[in-house]
Amino acid sequence: MPDPVPNVLLRAWRNEHLLTRGEMAARINATPVGIAERLVCDEERIRRWEAGEVAWPRTPYRLALTQLTGRRPEALGFAPRPRGSRLVQASEIPADTLRAEADLYRTLELARQLQASDIGTGTLDALREAVDLLCRAYPVVPAAPLRDRTHQRLAQINRLLAGRITLDQHRELLVITGWLTALLGCVHFDLGEREEAETARRAAYEMGRQVGHGELIGWSHEMSAWFALSEGRYEDVVTAARTGQAAAGTSSAMVQLALQEARGLARIGDRRQADRALTRGAEVLSKLPLPAHADHHFVFDHSKWVFYAATCYTWLEDDDRAEEHARETIAMHTRPDGTSNSPMRVANAHIDLGIIHARQGHLDAAVAEGTAALDIDRRSLIDLVNRAADLDHALRHRYPREAPAQEYHERFVATRRALTARRPDLLD
Repeated sequence: MPDPVPNVLLRAWRNEHLLTRGEMAARINATPVGIAERLVCDEERIRRWEAGEVAWPRTPYRLALTQLTGRRPEALGFAPRPRGSRLVQASEIPADTLRAEADLYRTLELARQLQASDIGTGTLDALREAVDLLCRAYPVVPAAPLRDRTHQRLAQINRLLAGRITLDQHRELLVITGWLTALLGCVHFDLGEREEAETARRAAYEMGRQVGHGELIGWSHEMSAWFALSEGRYEDVVTAARTGQAAAGTSSAMVQLALQEARGLARIGDRRQADRALTRGAEVLSKLPLPAHADHHFVFDHSKWVFYAATCYTWLEDDDRAEEHARETIAMHTRPDGTSNSPMRVANAHIDLGIIHARQGHLDAAVAEGTAALDIDRRSLIDLVNRAADLDHALRHRYPREAPAQEYHERFVATRRALTARRPDLLD
């Protein structure tokens, strides 16, 4: 059976109309078709639709949905799934991704040496594949070795740019270099190397501009939005995200930018505009083919939409909706053995749940979720510190004298200290 793909369009419609799953089910049953067919839609059926476990509901339910929403099933994310369609999850990446990339590159170098020109037949395709492997390594390879490997490949490609190549080859090498430089900027930021991250981001933007590559330009603006979000500049998040959307076209970058806009708006507290940005992202995502490799850093997959929505609703203090999305994020990215194929998403979801528990007066549960997040081996320390700070603030505000809150604070401070050793600007 193909892996289920979350139906983000249906979920976005329900969220924007402020309906719980139970309320939406009741409205479906109350439509003319629902009454005539005596439909018994319930919360679990809505959950299965949104989780992608049912790709094409039975005819009465499709008709009732159209009567309720005014949209055809296809516009709500439903479609008979082609046989064999599936996402390749991060857990399916070869265990030693960097070794696989190195083997490919050695083969490429040997082939190039046998050619009369600097770039022989198939060289560009092989380079694209090597870059793809490095981008797919992002969720699972520690940041420092990934940074070093990316630097090494950029130096080698720069030597090709200085060699005997055609204008078309020069353009393709600039695109390949642009993607590698964008990846490098992300890894620098994860390591707390802020100036290096910004330098790489600007270089990626410039390469995208030179060759007219809208998606690469879009990702460079997305990096600006991400940096601003981590640094508390929420108006700048929205500005950068909207600027990038003007260039990105129908692409993963466009989806990511829409969701970054939603996160910035959620931080500001603009619920209406945040919901609209989430819906816009879902609509663009629905037009994209299912990615062959959902683990690729510059590919936006459907489960990531659920993850971003969890944090947006946490910041908007919509606890029920936030908890629903956070728990689904953890379930989607946790393997049967308890390990995760996306530790960054799972850790953030635990922080979301911790904040929700803190607001609801459940101190022990809040601390347990926060501790679970800090226990996860994450690559992006700066993101972890920023989200953990949200929970620490909530606990210290509500439980200033309680021992569990103080214990979490001490653990958080130790984690932050590991980052501020590299980023003194993050100190209070």
